[in-house]
Amino acid sequence: MEALNLSIGGMSCGHCVKAVDQALKAVPGVEVQEVKVGGARVQYDPARTTPSAIAGAVTEAGYEAQPA
Repeated sequence: MEALNLSIGGMSCGHCVKAVDQALKAVPGVEVQEVKVGGARVQYDPARTTPSAIAGAVTEAGYEAQPA
């Protein structure tokens, strides 16, 4: 497992945190460590996913995400 910190734009409340948390948990190979307004920390299996795929899942949920 590898660590990844994401910077996430467009989050403003607890609903946003929940939406991002659910989007991250839906990515195979990702274990969510923490999600807060403005960012997230996850562990991921590089054999199953990539940082860009993880950020893409957050983007699909309606937020701006990039590795921090």
